[in-house]
Parts: sequence; structure tokens; C-alpha cells
Amino acid sequence: MKEVRISQVDALFSNGLYPIEFFFYYKEGFKSEKMRRALRELSSTFWPMFGQYKDGLIVFDKYCEEDCYAEEAVGQELDITEIKDGGFEAYSRFRLPDLKRLFFLKLIRWKNGLAIIPKMNHLAGDGYSYFYFLSLLAARLQPSLVPFKSSWINLFSKPHHRRTILKDFSFKGAGLKPALPVEKFTVEFDEVLRKDVQSVIEEVALSTNLRISMNDLLTATAIKKLVGMQSGYWGEEVHLTIPIDVRRQIREYGRGFFGNPIMFHTITFKKEHLQDSLTKDIAIQIRKSMPSVSRETYINYLAELEEMISEGRAEKLRPFDPGRGCLVTNLLKLPSDKLDFGTGGPELVIPLTIEKNSTAILANKENFVLRFAY
Repeated sequence: MKEVRISQVDALFSNGLYPIEFFFYYKEGFKSEKMRRALRELSSTFWPMFGQYKDGLIVFDKYCEEDCYAEEAVGQELDITEIKDGGFEAYSRFRLPDLKRLFFLKLIRWKNGLAIIPKMNHLAGDGYSYFYFLSLLAARLQPSLVPFKSSWINLFSKPHHRRTILKDFSFKGAGLKPALPVEKFTVEFDEVLRKDVQSVIEEVALSTNLRISMNDLLTATAIKKLVGMQSGYWGEEVHLTIPIDVRRQIREYGRGFFGNPIMFHTITFKKEHLQDSLTKDIAIQIRKSMPSVSRETYINYLAELEEMISEGRAEKLRPFDPGRGCLVTNLLKLPSDKLDFGTGGPELVIPLTIEKNSTAILANKENFVLRFAY
């Protein structure tokens, strides 16, 4: 039996909020036997995601395939357009049910290809952790002339699970409400020209001597449009939440950390200000508001979370409130090129986890794509 105490940030997801779930479509299939064997072998290294949550602990006894894997054959072709440009119904069709363990992978075969749908409880880890694992899973299935390839992968890509290494923590789950059913939403896509983004960044740099990022500008574009599309929905204030991965700034975590080394940064705007301001000016505000991340500031952030948890302030114990604000997640760095299971990379990558009043920053071959849910 293995066990690890969850962290202060993990506690935000202890009621099942925001599972990480993607739909990956491949034109060419691959043998499921290899996938099943690779999952079983990696479960000993990535054991928290194959475990269960029990009162402040992630516990793992042994790998159980029926709790973590399933496959299905469909005697027809997949309508690519349906899932690529679909709305709530299309996404709901492919979402997996609640998990017995903290991870589950479903493989579906159509006449015109194959899809894998991995779903991970956010308690197990963040998006980086999710793709860290999937990249190693894919590497296991790729043909190789290197002997003992699996042993080399384990040696040089082994994660660490010291979740409370920065600040000790003991959690009993008091005050957290169960996740609510997914609310029906409208999905809308908006393409943003890459050259236009670069042009505005250069303009701001020349006029203000301030360097804003692509993420600043795309986030500003997202919140301005999201508020504009449903102006009557909001009160006088709108809260923007941006998740920040702190692995690079805090050596105790580092690239090999499997978990949730995240800081949720929230900026409060006046609704009228968002409606009346230029996008570039909103982007400048976002850039100026971004916190300085260090070991000290992150420990203070964890202490603030502990205080909210101990006081039972349940309304604060979620990354964002869809009724008062929005969440913008940048998915531009998805390592799709590493998700080759031996027959080529995915033709289609669709994030299935969507919260109302959220925006995902995506990209096509040439430009950026904002996917709004409202």
C-alpha cells in the first residue's frame, strides 16, 4: 500500500472539480494490447493517478485494469466535423462518467480511425502532469531498436510525488461542497490572426516600453468578448482567473513533479471598463497585475489557502466562480507531437472539460483560436 498526503492546491479539487479530459483522434489505429500493457507497467511509477482519494490521502494498493481502462468498437465512421465544431451535446457524448480511480482511459475504434479519451481527476495532477504521463505512455508504444527502452524511460523520466515538500499540510475535506452537474452552455469559436497579435505586441512595446505576452493579449481578447456576448449576465465587477504553473520558479517541484504546483491569479475588473477599453489596454493591466513567483510568495499563497480551508470558507475553495467571473486557460503548449502511439500524431485534439464562462486558447496551423463557453 502506497499513500501520499494531498497539498493545499490539491484540496481545491478534492470534490471532483475540473477533471482533465481530452479527445484525441488518430487516422491510423494501434494495438490495444500494447496500450494495456504500458498502462499496467507505468502504474507503478505514476501510482497516485491510479489510486483513490480517501480523507486527505491518495492511496494505491494495486493496478486494476477494469477501473482504469475500457475499449469499444463502433461499426461506422466518425463524423469529424461533429466533434471538431460541435457544441454541448457533442462534447457530452464523449465525456466519461465519474471515476473509481483518479484516472481512466477509453479507446474507441471507428471504421475511419481511433480515439483515445484519457480522463484524470484534477486532484491527481494538473495539465502538465496529464501530458507528462501521456507522452511517456506514447513513447512506450513507439517502435524502437533500442534494447530495454522501457527501463531507460523509467530511469530518466521518473516523476516525484512529494506534494507537501514546500509546506506541510493535513486535510480532512471539511467545508468542500460536491461538484455540481455540468451546466448546459453555448460553444463558440473565434479565430485571431497571429500577425495581428504580434502587431499589437510590437505597438505596445514601442509606445509604453512594456513587453506584453501573447497570453496577455489573447486573455484580454477573451474576457472582453466573453463579457460583451452576455453583458446583462454580469454584475458591476468581473473576476478573471489565470492559472500559473510555478514549476520553473520553485526548484523543490521542478519538471519532474507530478501534482498541482499551481497559483490561481485573479484580477477584478469593472464591467464597464472592460466594455469601454481597448483590448491592448486590458492586456497591459493583466501584465502589470501578474504576481512575482518565488519560494516565499508561493508559501504565502499556500498559507492563504490553508486559512480559507480551516475557516470553512467554501465559497472561496474553487479556482473561479462562473457566476461572477471567467477562467482563461492557455493550451497553446500542448505537446501533441509527443502523442504518437506508433502510427503518427493525433489528427484532432479536443479538450472535453468545459466550464461555463471559460475560454480555452487554442491554435490551428496558422492562427490562434479562442473557444468560448457561456
